[in-house]
Amino acid sequence: MAERMLQFVSLPQEMPEKRDAAERREDFGEIYRAFAVDHAERQASRCSQCGVPFCSVHCPLGNNIPDWLKLTAENRLEEAYRLSSATNTFPEICGRICPQDRLCEGNCVIQKDFEAVTIGAVEKFITETAFEQGWVKPRLPSRERSQSIGVVGAGPAGLAAAEWLRALGYQVHVYDRHDRVGGLMVYGIPSFKLEKHVLARRHELLEAQGIVFHLSTPIGEGEGGLSFESLREKHDAVFLGTGVYRSREVAVPGSGLGGVVQALDFLTASNRRGYHETPGDDAVLHARGKHVVVIGGGDTAMDCVRTSIRQGAEKVTCLYRRDRANMPGSVQEVKNAEEEGVNFAWLAAPEAFLGDGTVSGVRAHRMRLSLPDASGRQSVEAVPESSFVIEADLVIKALGFDPEDLPGDWNAPELAVTKWGTLKVTPGRFETSVPGVFAGGDIVRGASLVVWAIRDGREAAAEMHQFLSGAESMTSDHAAQAVAAE
Repeated sequence: MAERMLQFVSLPQEMPEKRDAAERREDFGEIYRAFAVDHAERQASRCSQCGVPFCSVHCPLGNNIPDWLKLTAENRLEEAYRLSSATNTFPEICGRICPQDRLCEGNCVIQKDFEAVTIGAVEKFITETAFEQGWVKPRLPSRERSQSIGVVGAGPAGLAAAEWLRALGYQVHVYDRHDRVGGLMVYGIPSFKLEKHVLARRHELLEAQGIVFHLSTPIGEGEGGLSFESLREKHDAVFLGTGVYRSREVAVPGSGLGGVVQALDFLTASNRRGYHETPGDDAVLHARGKHVVVIGGGDTAMDCVRTSIRQGAEKVTCLYRRDRANMPGSVQEVKNAEEEGVNFAWLAAPEAFLGDGTVSGVRAHRMRLSLPDASGRQSVEAVPESSFVIEADLVIKALGFDPEDLPGDWNAPELAVTKWGTLKVTPGRFETSVPGVFAGGDIVRGASLVVWAIRDGREAAAEMHQFLSGAESMTSDHAAQAVAAE
């Protein structure tokens, strides 16, 4: 039914209806309404079915995007879901939080003269339809294997690895120090981007598949924990997908003042309130009635400014040392934040946090872009005598994350790390310096996207299967074929 496709010449791009900014400021619900079937079919039909699908090429998971767009246009939604989920363990999550403007949609070939196909919105529509229709089932193995695998970290990398390995019949146990499954997806990402029932629903599917979860179980020598040595003794192979949680600091005077907090602490407190829990130090970690300044320009900073708006902040300002064009956060997220009332102070960096015991302001200076550095990105320098002060009752530092010291914290000096503190693995094989111990996601590549973590978990699972079964080294396609053959 090829005539259904290539409709971009006559059909304009349309996103799902976005809730009014005034309405969405009042709650933590997702900001986009659902596509109707006919709307999703029309938008999918805009795909040009190009010979070299750059959307797939630039998708870390290599999703078969043109194929499931065509199936959607033809109202063959169950087939579209099967194809979508064949390469992606969590399409319902990627459809919501992937920065499509930098990945698949940003590389759509029709984008130059026509707006890109709304790939993310269609992906979400396909998967939600699949859940509604009961098409989503746990991938049960056809036969059981006696070998046991321990997965450390219930974030996207660990869960993806666990799902693939369990589908191959291994006995999979997932350990996480938090009390819920999802890692940063559950406590680091606000519900207006990823409602938490989505994660709970997937957790139930993984348990139904036979994966055993050990929550509130940190690895290490602390109370209630499991030593790294004991973990290795319990399992035939181990996957480490711990993520990176150590917040970066800004080295300016006043960092120790009350009301100067880390982004992850602020977001975790907000998400816990969403579960009707009362986090500790509640008053400090709430923006109601305050003048909030967020330092940083990534997606975590956008999560913080938009959360502050919903908590009832008096004023919210994002302070970023580069300009809009050089901001690492999603363009769409910046637009959403502006619609909701966030102020942006571009080309500005903090000099000091002011106050007597508790922060009362941020003294900042103007910045200007200079020549490109070794990475090709324009460096920045302070403009002399350009200081100004922004009133602030709450300052949130959203400067990114670094890995914790796993070899030290786990009494495992045999775990080799890079100069950045990330775990060192054999390229393409995901095996650490400890035989039988594999790793992937942010703890290997540094703070990155959920979709890259899912890919690492998937690829590492294939390598772990090779390690345990003696099969030839497999790509994820071969791993999928192995699952199907079981």
